[in-house]
Amino acid sequence: MRITRDRVVEERDWIAKRADVVVPIINDIRADLGARFDTDVDAVSETQYRTEVDAVFADGDLAVNIAAMVAILRDLDVESDYPGFVVDEVLGRELAATIAGTQPLRTLGEATFHYVDVHVQGDEDENAGVDDCEAALAAGFQERLPGWNWTARESPFSVE
Repeated sequence: MRITRDRVVEERDWIAKRADVVVPIINDIRADLGARFDTDVDAVSETQYRTEVDAVFADGDLAVNIAAMVAILRDLDVESDYPGFVVDEVLGRELAATIAGTQPLRTLGEATFHYVDVHVQGDEDENAGVDDCEAALAAGFQERLPGWNWTARESPFSVE
């Protein structure tokens, strides 16, 4: 595989165009996690998602890594799928973490990926890695986007 600037643009565009698939996953998972943690979590719009995709891809070093992981997952298909289960989990987890950002969001992105991945099943005509890619996009971007009460407040642990 060769990653060029054009390929980074192609992968960014693919990610942005998946808003109609990824945003409902984000909103479902936020509603479910909000209920589990007894908190209200704001829903995300397709516009917010696409704006954040652009923000992520504005950082070239981040963009090339995300583009490469997405390209691998989109192409990944293992006969009978199960033997390839580990590689798409590793790539999906790392993609979610990379999108989510620095700690603690990075770790939350990884954890959320596994939670989301259980609920996302791809179409039979898609490569096996596509649903892991969508789960990773949802997990990573939902961490970056506002809506969680704990991220909207000052940390009680800040030291000045």
